[in-house]
Amino acid sequence: MIRTVSVICQGLRQGFRVAALIALFASAAPADARDTPIRFQLDWRFEGPAALFTLPKAKGWFSDEGLAVSIDAGDGSGGTVARVANGDYDMGFADLASLMAFWGTNPDQAGKPVAVMMVYNNTPSAVMALKKSGIKRPADLAGKTLGAPAFDAGRKAFPIFAKSNGIDPARIKWVSMAPEQRESMLARGEVDAITGFYFTSLFDLNASGVKDEDIVVMPYSKFGVKLYGSAIIVSEAFLRQHPEAVKAFLRAFTRGVKAVIADPQAAVETLRDYDASIDGARETKRLKLTLNGSVLTADARSEGFGEVDPARLTLMALQVKDAFGLNVRIPAERIFGAGLLPSASERKVFPK
Repeated sequence: MIRTVSVICQGLRQGFRVAALIALFASAAPADARDTPIRFQLDWRFEGPAALFTLPKAKGWFSDEGLAVSIDAGDGSGGTVARVANGDYDMGFADLASLMAFWGTNPDQAGKPVAVMMVYNNTPSAVMALKKSGIKRPADLAGKTLGAPAFDAGRKAFPIFAKSNGIDPARIKWVSMAPEQRESMLARGEVDAITGFYFTSLFDLNASGVKDEDIVVMPYSKFGVKLYGSAIIVSEAFLRQHPEAVKAFLRAFTRGVKAVIADPQAAVETLRDYDASIDGARETKRLKLTLNGSVLTADARSEGFGEVDPARLTLMALQVKDAFGLNVRIPAERIFGAGLLPSASERKVFPK
């Protein structure tokens, strides 16, 4: 049942426009997805969460669907969205806020990517600090110095976190740095706190010599922020030409998600095909943290794995518009391509 949060939702009651496009594409394209190559880019490096994609490839499940899938590392969601948009990649994995921001900053560009499956139902963005700083809760951030790369998704969405927790953004001083410097600067005390994906920053802090028990983690999702996280995206051109291949990809991926949840340690081993130097124990821990914190969540159980709630999506589009300082409305009803997901029974990924 669609819950109305604004007048915008009136458009959503008529159904996502993308769904109509998909029906048109499907009628015009071959029903067979055989031998279809798919160039896929991750949002980040080959770390634990990437096993969600490398395992179904290693098992041959993409091939079983008639797909020749190549998987490349990424350097951030913004880059992945841009590369899918310009045709360097057919599909990718990217933060939904970054996709929305792309739509908002490129309103007249034709063929913008759309999300076709929600994977991180809750954003992994978080604020992290060291306990010795005295920061224990969001209110303690007032007057502090926060650090993050300028393009960091958590930093971009911080105004939403601040509003939800009664923080005046004007009382926050920001320091920008390269992604690889963020956690080490926090460890050295050069900033009071940082924003980032918790499953990335936590382990990078460990690598800087900081123990888990000395870290304060404030996940946005636990402090009033209902943003979606990362989703599988596809270029408009590829979707038009190969709708059945997109459906096949999502079927194989869903099969892989079930296997990853059943045995995260074995799933991580498939990463060695891309990076033989990975620390299996560390990446298994990272993967489990990701699954529990962003995939197997109460919201995902309620909405259904892979799905989005239209009203929640609309609210997020409004929040992203404000947080990113955009001048145009982000059309939530066109961001998510409905009608491509495997059946509800196939998407029962939650352990009993």
